[in-house]
Amino acid sequence: MNIIMTIWGFFQNNILTKPAFFVGFIVLIGYLLLKRPFYEALAGFIKATVGYLILNVAAGGLVNNFRPILAVLKDRFNLTAAVIDPYFGQAAAQAAVEKAGKSFSMMMVVLLIAFIFNIVLVLLRKWTKVRTVFITGHIMVQQSSTALWMVFFCFPQLSNAGVVTMLGLLLGTYWAVASNLTVEACQELTEGGGFAVGHQQMFGIWLTDKIAGKIGKKGKKLEDLELPGFLSIFNENVVATGILMLVFFGIIMTILGPELLHKIDNTFGKTQNFYFYIIEKSFNFAVYLSILQLGVRMFVSELTESFQGISNRLLPGSIPAVDCAATYGFGHPNAITIGFLFGALGQFLMIIGLIVFKSPVLIITGFVPVFFDNATFAVFANKKGGLKAAAIIPFISGILQVLGGAFAAYFFELAKFGGWHGNFDWDTVWPIIGVIMKYGKYAGVAVVILLLLSIPQFQYRKNKDHYFTIAEDYESYASSISK
Repeated sequence: MNIIMTIWGFFQNNILTKPAFFVGFIVLIGYLLLKRPFYEALAGFIKATVGYLILNVAAGGLVNNFRPILAVLKDRFNLTAAVIDPYFGQAAAQAAVEKAGKSFSMMMVVLLIAFIFNIVLVLLRKWTKVRTVFITGHIMVQQSSTALWMVFFCFPQLSNAGVVTMLGLLLGTYWAVASNLTVEACQELTEGGGFAVGHQQMFGIWLTDKIAGKIGKKGKKLEDLELPGFLSIFNENVVATGILMLVFFGIIMTILGPELLHKIDNTFGKTQNFYFYIIEKSFNFAVYLSILQLGVRMFVSELTESFQGISNRLLPGSIPAVDCAATYGFGHPNAITIGFLFGALGQFLMIIGLIVFKSPVLIITGFVPVFFDNATFAVFANKKGGLKAAAIIPFISGILQVLGGAFAAYFFELAKFGGWHGNFDWDTVWPIIGVIMKYGKYAGVAVVILLLLSIPQFQYRKNKDHYFTIAEDYESYASSISK
């Protein structure tokens, strides 16, 4: 047993929770299973790993540069509030678990059981109808952390072995089922890109794909817009992003003031003009967004091609579920910015509502949910419903993120630790799961797992002829529906 745990410890510390290497090794194994020459497999490994590292640099730059600016609002106005952000949520969950006298290290065992169970569900795809393997390592860690506290909260007397087993099965089912929900939307967006989304807003992507066409049925897509006169500069993604972020973050940073920003940002030089600092900071948004799209293009092409080897030999009919940012290279670049801005507008308006109605929990916008969730929704919404859907759906999402986050932070008692997970699924689906677990106990957990496992069955029954084909052979699927 010790040997197994040692091997698992090495794997989870160096590969599973390092998504760049995880994706790289999947590409390497995939190409070897396809019997490609080793040098081609090695080249694929390097390109996929470097591509994902580029994506990580960009995502990290966005988060590290802009999350503190939003989070420090509570310090500027001396507010007691919970930040809806997975990093703050993970820290809050860890503090709550340790205060309860439990070991937070159990989270990694949960991750192992959940990952294995996801693979089992794919291996049994003939019966489960699950087509996706969730491989976004850092997201798996964040979700395991928050869910661990939720189980301790609902089952305070449960033994440690019972906690990790129950949560492993529940989380593994969620990863498999929720990522499976995104297959059709991703394949249509990417025209057979060969991947699904394994992130924090998978139910939201499915819902967006279903309602976007109804919201913006006759509306223009971003690709069709021809802006007149000086407005035509907004047709350039970098220009549009730079200007819009200058306005958005310029207002926030002006409110915060130079003294506070000097304290939280060591890149703000003592001799630098405050307004040039704002310009530089805002334009960095466009920089990191461009870098992110470069990384996406590098690793997605390698992963898509190589995963055929794993799909053919090890996990028949499966596709990988990866970071939501992988979809950004397949939509209009300005959709990302529009999604972020309208999602932020929805959040800010609802936060004002919490203050007006004297909510017991005040919420502070977290950068990760307001950007990555709503930018993703806008990319999918624009595909089906154009600009109108790309604006309305993130706006509604922003409202739900604050309302759901406030409820969850209050109900699960993480508000006093300063954070909640904050992403769309964790502000909508998971609070419902938590309430069912709290009051339904063991029967409630069983009901949740069975309900989740029933979702792929309903998906399959609605589309028996193309359900597996759309994932395995998109060209055949596309040609069959065009006839």
